[in-house]
Amino acid sequence: MDDDALMRGRVYGADHDDPDPGPRPGHQYRELVGGPLDGLLLDVTGWDAEQLADGAALATEIGRYGAGGRAHYEPRLADPSRWDWSGDTP
Repeated sequence: MDDDALMRGRVYGADHDDPDPGPRPGHQYRELVGGPLDGLLLDVTGWDAEQLADGAALATEIGRYGAGGRAHYEPRLADPSRWDWSGDTP
């Protein structure tokens, strides 16, 4: 993902009424691909190598299980800056 595309994205967890829900300078992000959070950016600033390799289970109300559910994303082997959806859990 080029810098211009990254800067246009919306960050996971940003408030819906935030006038600037995009990425912040000096932070590191991963693009979420597929599933309920497709297209959002995940702020991984400060994550260590093990955390980055594990991916993330992200709370979302728009997944298969509704409120309280989680969408799972894992790093793409060929492009670790993009994380692919691997399913939802309650």
